Amino acid sequence: MAIEVRIPTILRSYTDGEKAVQGSGETIAELFTDLDARHPGIRDRLVEGEELRRFVNVYLNDEDVRFLDGIATKLADGDSVTVLPAVAGGMG
Repeated sequence: MAIEVRIPTILRSYTDGEKAVQGSGETIAELFTDLDARHPGIRDRLVEGEELRRFVNVYLNDEDVRFLDGIATKLADGDSVTVLPAVAGGMG
């Protein structure tokens, strides 16, 4: 099962500068474990315990996985996963 994962600039040091990498897994959690096998350290930047890190947003086919089943969200062949850092800020 091939899943395309789009990687934000801040995490591309883990993927040798690649903007998108291929991974596999039945769920987001399995996908991140698979990615970590080929890109060591990336999973720890995305997941804390069994939840997404607070400042990481993950989208499955443009839908926020927090509104689905989080890292237990099921994947299908050909899905696209986008990882985005949460942007904080405001008027100063």
